[in-house]
Amino acid sequence: MKGRCVCVNEKIRVVVADDQNISRGFFEMYVRASSRYELTASLRTAQEAVDYVDGHRFELLILDVMMQEGIDGLSAAGIIKKKHPEVKIILTTSTSETSWEEKARALGVESFWYKEYDDHSLIEIMDRTVGGESVYPAEQPRVNFGKSSRGELTERELDVLRELTASLTNEEIAEKLHISVNTVKRHLQNIMEKTGFASRLDLAMNARFLGLVVHDSDRVKTNER
Repeated sequence: MKGRCVCVNEKIRVVVADDQNISRGFFEMYVRASSRYELTASLRTAQEAVDYVDGHRFELLILDVMMQEGIDGLSAAGIIKKKHPEVKIILTTSTSETSWEEKARALGVESFWYKEYDDHSLIEIMDRTVGGESVYPAEQPRVNFGKSSRGELTERELDVLRELTASLTNEEIAEKLHISVNTVKRHLQNIMEKTGFASRLDLAMNARFLGLVVHDSDRVKTNER
C-alpha cells in the first residue's frame, strides 16, 4: 500500500480493531458520527488488522493493545509500521498500564489513548493524529489503589507489582529486575503500607482486577503457538 494524499473534501478512512464488542461499537459510533471520517472496517482481532492493511487503503488505525485471541495490539502495530509506515496508528487500552507508552513510541506509533482515564475525547485524538501530531498522555492515569493511588507508587514499586501479578516469588522478581531479594521485600512492604492491603496476594489480585499494571506475559501470551 503506497502513501497517498487525502484531498480536502475526501473523508479520512479509518479501521478499528478491538475484541470487545462494546469498545468496538464505541469506536464505530465515533467514526460514523463525524463527517470527516469514514469507517472502512471494524475488526475483532489485531491479526485481522495486520492482514487487512496489506490489501486495503486507509489512513488511520485505532487498535486496542489487549486481545484475547491472536497477537496483541503492540505486536501488530510493530508489524504494520515496518510494512506500512504511512498508516497512522492510535493504540488504546482500558487498563492503566503506562509501560506500553514507551514501547509504542519505540515502534513509531503516533498516538496513545486511555479509554477510561484520558481527559481528551477520542475524536480529538483522531483529529490531532491525522493532522500530524503525536499525542501521548501528559500524565499518568489517576487510579485509586486501596487507600492510595497509582500516582503515589514509584516506578520501581510498579515494576515489582507488575511482576507480582505474574505470581513470581521474591527471588524471581529480584532476578528479573536485577535487584536484591531484600529490596523486593522492602518495595512490597512500602506498597502495602501505602495501600493498606495486608498481603502480597491482596496486592496482586487487586492490581490485576483494576488493570493497574499488566505483566507482559498476560499481554503476549496469545501470541505463542
